Amino acid sequence: MNKNAVNELLDKESYNIDDLIKIMELLRSEGGCPWDREQTHKSIRNNLIEETYEAVEGIDNGDDEILKEELGDVLLQVVFHARIAQEENSFDINDVADGVCKKLILRHPHIFSDIKAETSDKVLENWDAIKKEEKNQKTASDTLKAVSSALPALSRASKIASKAGKAGFTYPDVSAGMYKAKEEFSEVEKAIFSDDKEKIEEEFGDLLFAVANAARLSGVNPEEALYKANEKFINRFSRMEKIANEEGKQLCELDVNNLLDFWKKAKKI
Repeated sequence: MNKNAVNELLDKESYNIDDLIKIMELLRSEGGCPWDREQTHKSIRNNLIEETYEAVEGIDNGDDEILKEELGDVLLQVVFHARIAQEENSFDINDVADGVCKKLILRHPHIFSDIKAETSDKVLENWDAIKKEEKNQKTASDTLKAVSSALPALSRASKIASKAGKAGFTYPDVSAGMYKAKEEFSEVEKAIFSDDKEKIEEEFGDLLFAVANAARLSGVNPEEALYKANEKFINRFSRMEKIANEEGKQLCELDVNNLLDFWKKAKKI
């Protein structure tokens, strides 16, 4: 390890992106951190996902300090992956920056050329058209296949339905979308009575897709809607447990009917 480089970093009162890149280089160097040296793109894959969600949590909570910290953790993951790639002679952090700068310039012709786009809708229309050309997406199916399989399934469902809608394959309004969701719910009920596990899974999948599509048609992001529903459930469950405890009861000691009574009390609050 380069001791001079270490000492230079220790003498600093504040750091910038170049320092972060240098620290990662030191950590991955001969004599550096054993753990950091062992990592690969695959081994730290989930770290990137987790740090991104933690940054999102900072946004949701309106906490600038948490957001700043978590964006730093996301940036660390970007630098980490870029350093691994550099060691493999694949690309480096400058190639990453070069690629995204070129993409932004190309996809904003209303800023960097003489194309007109005076509304957000027109900007997005241009963006999609340029992206199709970039990715060599010649058919509507190509655009659906290009939706990342690593996305949360509910978000991916909504995005796939949106792409299909741009090709004209969509319901005329949210009412039609809801009718389809009800139809799929009936299919789930039939599958459950059949006791065919594969069929049940398939029909639940169809139902969730239909619900995600109906949410999209109503202007609701299904991923955000489910996120809020999760938080609401946790809060209401906590209130229910508190009410039960105040009456000297433990949830694990109650039957379903008693639990539902406490749930209704919590819901009123």
